[in-house]
Formats: sequence, C-alpha cells, structure tokens
Amino acid sequence: MKIAHVVCVYPPYKGGIGNVAKDFASLMEADNEVTVFTAAKNNLKIKENRMTKIEYLKPFLRYGNGAFLPQLFFKLKNFDIVHLHYPFFGASEAVCLAKLFFKKRFKLIIHYHMDTDELSLFPRVLSVFSMIIFKPLFRAADKITFASEDYILKSGIKNFYQNNKQKFYLLPFGVDTDKFFPDPSKKGKDKINILFVGGLDKAHYFKGVDVLLKALGGILNDKIILNIIGRGDMLAEYKKIAKETKVERFVNFLGGVDDEELIKNYQKADIFVLPSINSHEAFGVVLLEAMACGTPIVASDLPGVRSVFENKQEGLFAEPGNACNLRKKINILIADKNLRGQMGANGKKLVDKKYSFKILKERLEKIYSI
Repeated sequence: MKIAHVVCVYPPYKGGIGNVAKDFASLMEADNEVTVFTAAKNNLKIKENRMTKIEYLKPFLRYGNGAFLPQLFFKLKNFDIVHLHYPFFGASEAVCLAKLFFKKRFKLIIHYHMDTDELSLFPRVLSVFSMIIFKPLFRAADKITFASEDYILKSGIKNFYQNNKQKFYLLPFGVDTDKFFPDPSKKGKDKINILFVGGLDKAHYFKGVDVLLKALGGILNDKIILNIIGRGDMLAEYKKIAKETKVERFVNFLGGVDDEELIKNYQKADIFVLPSINSHEAFGVVLLEAMACGTPIVASDLPGVRSVFENKQEGLFAEPGNACNLRKKINILIADKNLRGQMGANGKKLVDKKYSFKILKERLEKIYSI
C-alpha cells in the first residue's frame, strides 16, 4: 500500500503529535510505501536513515504549528491511504478537498489528537476556515482513530462520535520497548530524581511546567533534584519562575537531548511528572516512555491522560493546575521507596501488556486493512 501521513510537526521538532506520526510511519514502512507530509520549519529535517519518505512542504502562510499547504491537494491523489493527524490548520482543508475530489482514489483516516477550543484569540481567528470545513472533513473520513474513549467522550466531537461510532477505532499509542526499558543500576542513591519531558515553547504552554516549579518549592531539600528536558521560547520564562520561587539551584534545564540521553534520564529518574493543565494534553506518550523504563509517574487527572494508567497502581493522579495537590502527590512517592519500586514495576508490566510497538503495529495493520 501507499500510505501518506499528514502532520503539522515532525521530529526533530519535539512534540507528541509529530512523534506519534513518526511511530505510525516507521511501524508500517517495511511492508508499505510510506510518505510523511509536513511543513518545513526552521530548516529542521530528520537525519535518520529510514525507508519513510519525508516531504517538507513550504507554507504559503504559517502561524505557530498551523501552515497553509494548498499543494497537498495534488500530492495526495495517488495514495491508497491518507492518515491525517488532526489538528493541522491550513492542511486539513487541502486534505478535505482532495478526499471530496478524488473520492475513490484513497481511504481517509483521521487521527483525532486533541481539541482546539482553548486556543487564544488570534489562532482561533486564523483557524476559522478550518472550523468551517470541520464537519465536511469528518463526514468524508472513512475511519477516525483515537487514543482514548475517555477523552473523546469529553471532547468537541463527542456528539459526532456518539452518532457515528461505526467510523471510530480505538488506537492507543505505543512505545518501543526494545529501546525504553528499566535499568535499576541507574536509579539515584543519594538524591530523589524528578523528571519532566516536554516542549518548552508557547505551543506547549499547557504542559504545566510553571505549576511543577511552584509545587517543587514546598518539598525542597538537598536530596531532591528536578531535571527538565525540552527546549523552546518559554525557557527564559520558566527559569525566571524557578528563580522567583527560589528553586533554581534544585532544577536542571537540560535542553533538548538525543534519544540515547533521553532514555538514560528516564532510567535514572525516581519519579516522572506530567503536570498538564487542560485538554490540550490528551494522552501523554511520555508516560509510556517513563513506565517502560520502570519509573513511577504523577500525572494530571485529565480526560485521556487518566486512561493511560490506573491511579495508585502505576502512579498517582494530581489535580490539574493545582500546585499544592501536585506537591502532595509527589511527596507521597518521595517518602516511600517501596511504593516507587512497586509502581515502577507495575508500569513496566502495563506497557508490555498494552502499549508495546508490536501491539500498536497489529492495530494499525487491522485498521488499514478493513
């Protein structure tokens, strides 16, 4: 089959949507002809030697991760499957028109990553046309994939889902367990190592890094360290918050790291925290990566995120945006080494049972073949 993935961002840009698209593409590339269409951004281009073809299209207009790509209309007609990663303002329109015009040429699958109702005013104005074609786009889709029913039932398409369940297919994300695995020897002996991984740019404002820094202020001692992995234009602001809350000497901003260094940080972490504040966080692939490395987690109690693991089994839920509650949950794990070990082991078992790449590939193959 000829498969196209259409996605707003792609590695080496760090972001969940792009990483998921990369996983989907790489899992199918051995037996299929796979192409990824994404917007050229800051001359970032993937350097991996892979079979997947990546086309970086020059936007006519762009704002944030949105990009007007009318040339997609002509590029999609010869594919068997087009997998659109939604939202992608500026490209969804071209995909919709191509599907309507080349109706019998390709099967359209939309992966619904997250809602867009909490965008600020300017991006909402720019996305007006995408909102207009929203219904025709989803009606035109042959299938719609999603990572969590919990999220979909509280999302902006819940009514469409309830009226069109035959179109929807559950497709939880996965993690490469050959790369992400526990290494107990790397766990800290003298310090409790807390880890956050995520984008530090404005597009990822919802990650709640400021909430995490404020939570850290109440649990400080010389045995606690917070490592933050990520880069972006909010870095200076977060460093300022760390200074204002007097936690800067306990925080390491490690910047962007390669995959090898990322895995090492997961392995040596004692606690992984995902403190996201709203529904723009719909799942959290980083939770899978942390659990695969045997690290217990604290994550915001948000639709979708709370479907990834079970509270008090693999980790703990915290109230979104509440620094005091987040601090309380982190403190529970800091105080109990045995609990950290048990939750870490439970997380590894859950990943092997539900989220391995082998399972994800089987699900993709089934969806594409139906």
